Amino acid sequence: MGSQHGQTHGHGHGHAHGHAPAPRWSRVRHALVHAFTPHSHDSADRFDSALEASRQGMRTLAWSFAALFVTAAAQLVVVLLSGSVALLGDTIHNFADALTALPVGIAFALGRRAASRRFTYGLGRAEDLAGVIVVLIIAASAVFAGYEAVLRLIDPRPVGHLWIVALAGVIGFAGNELVARWRISVGRRIGSAALVADGLHARTDGFTSLAVVVGAGGVALGFPLADPIIGLLITVAILFVLRDAAKEVFGRLMDAVDPATVELAERSAADVDGVAGVSQLRMRWTGHTLRAELAVAVEPTLTVEAAHRLAHEVEYHLVHAVPRLAAAVVHTEPATGAQQAHALLG
Repeated sequence: MGSQHGQTHGHGHGHAHGHAPAPRWSRVRHALVHAFTPHSHDSADRFDSALEASRQGMRTLAWSFAALFVTAAAQLVVVLLSGSVALLGDTIHNFADALTALPVGIAFALGRRAASRRFTYGLGRAEDLAGVIVVLIIAASAVFAGYEAVLRLIDPRPVGHLWIVALAGVIGFAGNELVARWRISVGRRIGSAALVADGLHARTDGFTSLAVVVGAGGVALGFPLADPIIGLLITVAILFVLRDAAKEVFGRLMDAVDPATVELAERSAADVDGVAGVSQLRMRWTGHTLRAELAVAVEPTLTVEAAHRLAHEVEYHLVHAVPRLAAAVVHTEPATGAQQAHALLG
């Protein structure tokens, strides 16, 4: 006797309690503190719905795009005045980082569309494709920055306005670190690998901006090659972040799930009264939500109605225990005598 059940839930893993909205200044202050403070991955279970997650992601992208664009525009003015190739590489990377908000924003918009007969799981995995584009943009910026640095080593040029160059580097670091913390914390909270990769990209820009300050100091001390050498070091830093971002994005493309999350799902299903065993558990990401399918062993004497009700209970426990889990397909099978039915598939 068996029963199969799967249903997408609109709720998340927390519940609204009817609190009155906080005053505007309080919300702004909380957002600023939140942006500058590191956060744990465990905060993912405090988001209620995929729709609200997408809205949060869109807001994050819009504000971070504005911050990075203003930062890069200010640095571009200094590049034109000083001729610093290190600052040029940093400025290019900042513009590229701002532009990565576009594919991720499009992916968030697509992910909010309802499932259809053709796309039965919806378009949530557009985020994974956006993550690939982000990785390609990071790679392209590394190539361009390295190319410009090598050219300047071959054909050295004087760098002027060194104090302004150093100030531009400090501004670049502050703007990028703010955006990086914002994107990474929100991306991890809503389960978006693309937004996390975008945040890692911004964090690289912050450290490369500090390298620009070091380069300006080297030139001021009478070592003109410090500027292109710092440009090469910036390229190396970009490559390290490229590796981390690629690992994050391609792991999602290959349906990688944290083993601890799988173990949590197995324990949660096994804790339900009436479940004698859990097997064949599979999980995968669709956008920034998880889906699961599993089989649970039950008493062979259960009626179809009782087995179906038990499947509902298992799914209920799973979506409340596992962060970002939006749906589960639960198959019930008898604890004894199921081998004959399995042999049909074999």
